[in-house]
Formats: sequence, C-alpha cells, structure tokens
Amino acid sequence: MRQLTEEETRVLFEKLAGYVGRNISYLVNNKEVPHVFRLQKDRVYYAPESVANLATSVARPNLMSLGICLGKFTKTGKFRLHVTSLPILAQNAKYKIWIKTNGEMPFLYGNHVLKAHVGRMSDDIPEHAGVIVLSMNDVPLGFGVSAKTTNEARNLQPTSIVAFRQADIGEYLRDEDTLFT
Repeated sequence: MRQLTEEETRVLFEKLAGYVGRNISYLVNNKEVPHVFRLQKDRVYYAPESVANLATSVARPNLMSLGICLGKFTKTGKFRLHVTSLPILAQNAKYKIWIKTNGEMPFLYGNHVLKAHVGRMSDDIPEHAGVIVLSMNDVPLGFGVSAKTTNEARNLQPTSIVAFRQADIGEYLRDEDTLFT
C-alpha cells in the first residue's frame, strides 16, 4: 500500500470530478475524519487516515483491501471506477437521474437508461457528463454517462437512450460465477 503519485492523483481526480464536480473537496478536506487515497495492486482505496496508518503494519502481500475500493488503474494508466465507489459518488453527485420502478430491473440487468424509464432528472445535465442513477426512493442503483443534455432528453422518443450504463449494483449477481473462480 502506498500513496498515489502526482500523475495517478491527477487521473483519479479528473475521473471523480466528472461525477462529483467541485464536491471533490468534501472527499479530500474532511476536517472531522480525514480520509486518504491509497494504492494497492493497481486498486485505489479511500479510507480514514487513522485506518491507513494502522494498515502500514501489515505486510503488502497480506493486505487484501483497505477502506472503500474506488476503482483501478488499467495497464495504459487510465482509471476505471468500480461499482463499490457508488456510495461515495451518490453522496457527492453533481448530476442525478431517477428512474421509475418499471425501469429499475432493466437497468440492473445491464441495460442503458431509456427515456421511458426516467422519472426525473437534474437540471442542466450536459452531454457526456457523469450521472448517478437512483430509484425514485433515492436508492443509488449505479452510474453512467449522459447520452443527451437535459433539454434534448425531454424531446426524445420513449425508446431512446438517455444515459449509458457504466456500472450498477446488479453486477454482483451477474458476475458471481467469475468472482469466485
């Protein structure tokens, strides 16, 4: 486990800023319980500083994880968010899309968000911005990228895609066979 380099930190913050915008400062500047970002086997973890300091006494091969896994760095240096980062993203999200109950299951089965399933949207969502997908009861279901702006989405056909799915909580069940092999 080690601290992120400047380049890794820049790439991570650019990816997070796409979903939380300026709210990224809440992740970094928490005065009550300071949190840190740590890298272990290409995965980035977000943990309280006190826990991260205690984890330094564990040998690297023996340390499985630490805090919340936000995602991982690919071999090309890009950062991919994991569905485990959803609670952090949903708490600080800039743009949100709420889907109706009839659209929850198709989304959790791995499909994109269709116009017919949208209950409401945040105002002024730009095209290709990171969005958090929530149920009408404000339960975070996943995240993705907006396909159209909010104004364009209002005039779409019911079968048109409003947001492209990147991750959802249904992945735990769909990928169960690959997780334990």
